[in-house]
Amino acid sequence: MTEPAPLPVLYQDVALAVVGKPAGLMVHDSALARGVTEFAADHLRAQFGRPIHLVHRLDRATSGCLLLAFDRDTASALGKMLMSREVEKDYWAICRGWPAEREFVVDHPLDGGPGKPQKKEARTAFEVLATCELPLPSAGFPTSRYAWLRASPHTGRFRQIRRHLKHLSHHLIGDSSHGDGRHNRQFRMLGIHRMLLHARRLAFLHPQTGARIEVTAPVDAEFARALALFGPQPAAGVV
Repeated sequence: MTEPAPLPVLYQDVALAVVGKPAGLMVHDSALARGVTEFAADHLRAQFGRPIHLVHRLDRATSGCLLLAFDRDTASALGKMLMSREVEKDYWAICRGWPAEREFVVDHPLDGGPGKPQKKEARTAFEVLATCELPLPSAGFPTSRYAWLRASPHTGRFRQIRRHLKHLSHHLIGDSSHGDGRHNRQFRMLGIHRMLLHARRLAFLHPQTGARIEVTAPVDAEFARALALFGPQPAAGVV
């Protein structure tokens, strides 16, 4: 059996690390796994050769910054910082349509997913980074419009960004659960098969030293191909 490739380490010290999770890798075993046998948690324990504590989760289809701790005290401190919204989290997303405003906030309660019907506060700030119009027929129009967004969730609900975009009818491209199948097919024809949501940046104060840690994760080849549709952009400078 071939050993899995190590996950890229974006930041590491004695207490914690940030790794780049690839799209398609589930973070850990859960009721949603449905026969999945490979998990980031197992890979990371083997990769670091020590116990690890995942501080948060990313959806299987989402790529990018994944924060972990090497001891329970650091994990607990980081978890409290997440709960109190002291950790900055920015995602890149590509959606259908052009939002009416360059910056906007979605404040729309969400349930907790399967088996958790109670709705709770859910808030996401969005910023349009770029737009494009492609010669792809859709809904009777000869072209289709898309937007590249920065999404900053202020809460951590189940599939929050994906569901907030659906609520706006600006469906996330490649999202098979909450997206728009017509546009997903258009992107597959362009050779882009993944869900276009990427955990781009994490920033927080180190729970032991107080130093500010800021980490960004590069996109993979498919996401880069999608960004290229927006023409020349200063992507490296867009945080």
